[in-house]
Amino acid sequence: METDIADELDRRLIHALQLDARAPFSRIAEVLGVSDQTVARRYRRLRSADLLRVVAVPPTNFYGHGRWMLRLRCVPGAADAIASALARRPDTAWVQLVSGGTEVQCIIRARVPGESEQLLLERLPRHGRVVDIAAYSLLHTFYGSPGRVRLLNALTPEEAAQLGPGPDAVTGADLTHCDADDLRLFNVLARDARTGLADLAAATGWSQSTVRRRMDELRASGALHFYAEFDLTYLGYRAGTRLWASAPPAELAAAGEALASHPEVVFAAATTGPTNLVATVICTDAHDVYRYLTERVAALPAITQVETTPVIQTRKRVGRLLQAALDG
Repeated sequence: METDIADELDRRLIHALQLDARAPFSRIAEVLGVSDQTVARRYRRLRSADLLRVVAVPPTNFYGHGRWMLRLRCVPGAADAIASALARRPDTAWVQLVSGGTEVQCIIRARVPGESEQLLLERLPRHGRVVDIAAYSLLHTFYGSPGRVRLLNALTPEEAAQLGPGPDAVTGADLTHCDADDLRLFNVLARDARTGLADLAAATGWSQSTVRRRMDELRASGALHFYAEFDLTYLGYRAGTRLWASAPPAELAAAGEALASHPEVVFAAATTGPTNLVATVICTDAHDVYRYLTERVAALPAITQVETTPVIQTRKRVGRLLQAALDG
């Protein structure tokens, strides 16, 4: 890219794809007031630079068989390789280096009954350079939309209404009826959710009409969410931070909902462990993080303790692993 900060058109395009990730370029172009070719060219440039990807996966609260947030503290110099290894696993998401590169955090998800215990007891890294592993069960998600950064606000409300909200708001579905063809469909969409119907048909062995109908069914049931993943630093958000907070049980729900209402928060959940709330916050810089903690979090009296772990690097989001993990 010619600049390391997005211009207004890139911001508007990313916001449009957050609202409808598979919208035709012609429809997006009409909303943005530019040509189809301009939208297609911008999208290809962003994607080739790994600054923007559209992926489709089950929502964060989808699998009912166990979701865990892991914290792996490592000896200096070991976190890089451990993060890359975790990013290559199909059961992980949001693999990140935090706290000066001495800790790796990630989400791990069980997809079938009984797998949760196996994931924790048998598949965690057995590495002499991992000095401590803490596992927090994610009990309830208050907000979890990593593809929709509410601070962006690049489109007017009228423009946004032309593209969203999409059919991704349904929750509570399950994948018990999915077969091997569904899984092949999921695997392709996790790499590129804008893959054409012809290529999806080739991957599944279905006709294009069957692919379209099945995607509509999965999306309408809440079993498939489309996300526009993008490099936060490209949009000027250079300070991602995870908060580990505590609130009394009687006030846990209210505190979690209050955190989830903050536009800086892209993920908030109740957990087990020594702290019972976790949230991911995006800010422009360290001063913005300080403002958020001393103004927004400080205004929540139910929160009695806060630990912050700054995100240094993301190796994997919700889709495929990023180039840094491939190179690691």
